[in-house]
Amino acid sequence: MPSLKDLRNRIAATKATQKITKAMQMVAASKLRRAQAVAEAARPYAASMDRVLGNIAASVAGSESAPRLLRGTGNGNGGVHLLLVCTAERGLCGPFNTAIVRLARERANELMREGKEVKFFCVGRKGYDQLRRLYGSQIIEMVDLRSARTLRFEHARMIAEKVIARFNNFEFDVCTLFYSRFRSVIAQIPTAQQIIPPVFDSKATDALGGAAYEFEPDAEDILHDLLPRNVAVQILRALLENAASFYGAQMSAMDNATRNAGDMIRRQTLQYNRTRQAMITKELIEIISGAEAL
Repeated sequence: MPSLKDLRNRIAATKATQKITKAMQMVAASKLRRAQAVAEAARPYAASMDRVLGNIAASVAGSESAPRLLRGTGNGNGGVHLLLVCTAERGLCGPFNTAIVRLARERANELMREGKEVKFFCVGRKGYDQLRRLYGSQIIEMVDLRSARTLRFEHARMIAEKVIARFNNFEFDVCTLFYSRFRSVIAQIPTAQQIIPPVFDSKATDALGGAAYEFEPDAEDILHDLLPRNVAVQILRALLENAASFYGAQMSAMDNATRNAGDMIRRQTLQYNRTRQAMITKELIEIISGAEAL
C-alpha cells in the first residue's frame, strides 16, 4: 500500500501533466485556425489546376508527343510503384500518423501480392520511423521538415523535383501520394492520390462540352510546363492538409488527455483521503486501546 507521501507525489505529478496537456491543447487550437484557413484556401487552386490540366490532357490523349509525366513510362502493368507518404514530424496527436501509415501499408501489401515492386519516399519523421520497421530496405529517401517553421511552396517544389528526377531516371512507373485530408477537428481522412501519371476527374475532362479549343502555345508545350508544377501543387496541398489535420488531431488528443488526467486526479485524491482516514482511525484505535489497558 503506497504511503501518503507517495500519493501526494503522484497527485502533484498528474496535476503537472494536466497543465502541460491543457497548454498543448490551447496552442494546437490557436495554430489550427491559421492552418485550417491556409489549407482551405489552397483547395480551390489545386482543384482548378487539376481541372485545367484534365481539359488540356484530354486533347492530347493517346498522342506519342504527350509529355512522359502524362503518358507514363509505357509499362502497362506499372511494375514499380513509389508511395510518397506524408506524415507529421511530431507525435502526441492520437492516431493521425498511424492512420496514414496504415493506408500506405495496406496499399503496399496489396501491390506486392500482385507481384509489383514497391518503394517508399517518406516526408515526415514519424511516418519514416513506423515504415522502416517493416520496409527499411524499400525506403529510398526521407525528407525532414522540422526546420520549416512555415510550409511554403518551395518545400513542395523541392520534394516534387526529387520525385520527378527519379521518375525521369526510370526508377518507378507510378507514384501515389498519401496524406490526411482535413474535414473537422475530430475527423481527418487518410487519402491516397495518384500524381504520376496523373489521374484526372472524369467530370473535369468532360467540362469542354464537346467544344474545340485552340491552345497557344501547343497543348504539349503547356503540359511540359504545368505537369511538374501540378505535382508540386498537389504535394503542397497534401502538406497543408496534413498540417491542419495534425493540429486538429493534437487538439482532440490533448483534450482527452486533460480529461483523463482530471479523472485520475480525482481517483488519486479519493485514495489519498481514504488512506489518510484509515491511518487516523488506526491511530485513534491504538490510543483508545492503550488508555483502556491502563
